[in-house]
This record gives sequence, structure tokens and C-alpha cells, in this order.
Amino acid sequence: MNFLLFLLIVFLALLFDYINGFHDAANAIATVVSTKVLSPRVAVLYGAVFNLLGAMMGTEVASTIGKGIVHTNVVTPEVILFALIGAILWDLFTWYKGLPTSSSHALIGALAGATAFGTGKAVFMGGFRNVSWHGIFIKVIIPMLVSPVMGLILGYIVMLFLFWVLHKVALSMVNRWSSKMQIVSAGFMALSHGSNDAQKSMGIIALAIATFYHTPFHVALWIKFACAIAMGLGTLSGGWKIIRTVGSKMIKLQPIHGFAAETTSGSIILLASHFGIPVSTTHVISSAIMGVGATKRVSAVKWGIVSNIVWAWVLTLPFAFLLSGGLFWIYNSLLH
Repeated sequence: MNFLLFLLIVFLALLFDYINGFHDAANAIATVVSTKVLSPRVAVLYGAVFNLLGAMMGTEVASTIGKGIVHTNVVTPEVILFALIGAILWDLFTWYKGLPTSSSHALIGALAGATAFGTGKAVFMGGFRNVSWHGIFIKVIIPMLVSPVMGLILGYIVMLFLFWVLHKVALSMVNRWSSKMQIVSAGFMALSHGSNDAQKSMGIIALAIATFYHTPFHVALWIKFACAIAMGLGTLSGGWKIIRTVGSKMIKLQPIHGFAAETTSGSIILLASHFGIPVSTTHVISSAIMGVGATKRVSAVKWGIVSNIVWAWVLTLPFAFLLSGGLFWIYNSLLH
């Protein structure tokens, strides 16, 4: 029975990675599709390959998820199970609504919620103490606030710099040059996405192994490979609702804008991955697009769409927390 539960958890972790792939595929390829530099079919395949390569880079973010969010000594298989269920449900709901929310924050909030509601003898006395609130504040809340601001400001600055460098170059040459460069920047963005997002499921599977078999936390090679494949396959599935929101509904993009946004966001995400910070790739690329778009004129950004996206950002952590925690609490209540 325990082994079957372990297999179910691994399956759900890989399913989450797969959903993350199509839910967040827009992060890497929305701009390159909306600017018509690549066709949707080619862009998705291209993004899948680089997502897979990025997923094989490092385990710093996986360690943060597996060891820095909750106190691992109290984690049970059921906690991990309901964390994955809550994160998957939230991701599917926001995908259905076409909202580019953070799969990272959904998983982190769900893991914290399942731990808070599922461990300890009393919910508000025992379980909440088993969540590493300091770790969440330092590694999740602060980056959640800072990374979109960085994306917005740096996207704006990079776009102004490109305008300054290229303002005397013929528009036809700029479009031709930037179309080619955007192919490179889209691959860079997909690589950085894989390096950060795929590691979250790696951390969950490694945590499950440590919990089931009482071994030290370790991300084995097979875990990295399985999560990389799952995310690559998920990216191949598309996620066109979110691609439309990120790539065209916020602002009309030209290849030069796509290049600036992807280069900005890819750099921020890779830096975060190096330091083991599980940032939201969705937040970073969306805010970079806003910053780039604001160089046209502030009114060029469709702030009504942006407002819906921001609300989805704000609500993801608490809703995933309550969703997984509530489901676990109901489960425990039915058993007892």
C-alpha cells in the first residue's frame, strides 16, 4: 500500500510538471508566436527542447522546495499527496480561465497549506508551526514582490537602450535583425524556465523519497530526467489560452519588443535559479512585457487585462494554501 501511494505521488508530481509545461509554455514562446517570428507549432517544439535542457541544469531550486518551505521531519506522504492535488487543481482552473498565474506559487502555497492543516494535533496550534514561514518570506514572498518590479524596470530600460542604439537604423533592417535575435532570446527564455520551474517537481519527488524511506534529501539523476521529460511533453501540448493573454492581449508586440522582454526575463530567472530562488517565470515575463510596452506609451498597455493578471498573482498563494489545506482537513475529518 505504501509503495502504491509513493507511485501515486511520483505520478502526480510528474503530472504537475506536465501541466506546468503547457500552463507556462506561454512564458517562453508567447512573444515569439505573437510577433509571427515562429509558427505556433515550431515555437512549441522549440520551447519544449530548451525547457528539457534547462530542467537538467542544477538542483538549487529543488532543494529550496524540498527543504526550505516546511519542516521535513513532520511531512507525511499524505501531506505531499494533498499538496500536489491542490496545486494541480489551481493550475487547471487558472489555465481554463486563461490566466497566466504562477505554478511555482501554487505548489509552494499548496505544500504549506497541506502541512499546516495536516500536521499537528490542532490546526492553529500545531500544524502552522511546521511551516517555515521565515523561509517562505525570504525565498518566496520577497522574490514575488521584487522580481516583477525588476522585470518591469529592466524591460523598460533594455527597450530604451535598444531604441537609442537602433534609432538611426532602417526599420526594415531592425525588424529583420530582431526577428532572428528573438529566436535566440526565446530559446534563452525557455532554457531559464526549465531551469527554475522543472526543479519544483524534482524537489517534491526527492522529498517523497526522503519521507517514505527515511533517507537524506537528494535529487537523483532519474528524478531530473523524468521531470525534464514531463515538462518538455507539457510544453509540446501548447497552452494557447495563456499564450493569447501574454502574447497579444496585454500589448501588441513587434519582434524587437519580444527580444527585449525575453532577454530581460530570462536573465532574471537564471539568476534566481543560481541562488535557489523559486521565482514565478509568469510574473517575470509578464512584467517585462509591461515594461517593454510602456516605452511606446503607458496607454499602449491594456491595464484592464494586467489588473486581472495581477489579481491572479496575488490570490495564487493563499488560494492554493486554503485549497490543499481544506481538502486535507476534509479528508482527516472523514477518517476520524
